[in-house]
Amino acid sequence: MTLRHFLQFRDFSRAEFDYLFERARLIKEKFKRYEPHHVLFDRTLVMIFEKASTRTRLSFEAGFQQLGGSAIYLNTRDSQLGRGEPVEDSAEVISRMSDLVMIRTFEQSIIERFAAHSRVPLINGLTNEYHPCQILADIFTFIERRGPIQGKTVAWVGDANNMCNTWLQAAETLDFRVHVSNPPGYEIRPAELGLRGSAHYETFADPMEACKGAHLVTTDVWTSMGYEAENETRMQAFADWCVDAEMMKIAAPDAVFMHCLPAHRGEEVTAEVIDGPQSVVWDEAENRLHAQKALMEFLLLGRQE
Repeated sequence: MTLRHFLQFRDFSRAEFDYLFERARLIKEKFKRYEPHHVLFDRTLVMIFEKASTRTRLSFEAGFQQLGGSAIYLNTRDSQLGRGEPVEDSAEVISRMSDLVMIRTFEQSIIERFAAHSRVPLINGLTNEYHPCQILADIFTFIERRGPIQGKTVAWVGDANNMCNTWLQAAETLDFRVHVSNPPGYEIRPAELGLRGSAHYETFADPMEACKGAHLVTTDVWTSMGYEAENETRMQAFADWCVDAEMMKIAAPDAVFMHCLPAHRGEEVTAEVIDGPQSVVWDEAENRLHAQKALMEFLLLGRQE
């Protein structure tokens, strides 16, 4: 097999994502029936965390074990990566002792440097710029609930962060539209994302306008990890970008709400919305497990019949 990595959403083709979504559905069904799916028996996943996480660690560690393999947790504070060893040297060593690596870190350049020196597939568990595994799970969740996402509209309300960036890449790859509404000073930077054009997104100064007719409304915390020093300024700048019942009311009648979690009720979303009937956040969180199992299987074994 050709060595493949999943560092950005655009690393895979639409046909490959269609396969992953169908494979995730099958793997999830087997999980619900308590049927073993140990296709990665005796394989080893190394998980490297520079940024802490609940859902990322749990979904990757439990998922790889459910596939029959073993997962090893490394925190940069407790390894040579945190003591100045070059990323390139760590990649050479770690990839000789494992079959798959997942990294959750800060700059995208870190995982790109690791991938360039890795003998095994590398998965982006989150960087400042992108969060492809979360969007993989989000779109799988939408497909479960509402069918194909092609031609649909996703409303992004909030910061132009790694989630927003990845939604924009996904829209080009899977042919849907994103309505983006960011506060002044926190707008998207399309040129940095390598987007082919503006056919799959539109920007709105008013978040209500962005939500109009949307089939999926989604947001994230106002202050992402690593930007805590800006928290007070962001609280003021984002005050009008809280997803509330009025925004959901103006969306499509069957619109769903998503949030990658953890959420701050009363800030980026009201409790009425995230705990309401249109919210699918718990299915979304669970689907990290199943979508990533399909991803890891694909990277190590290729397409399965």
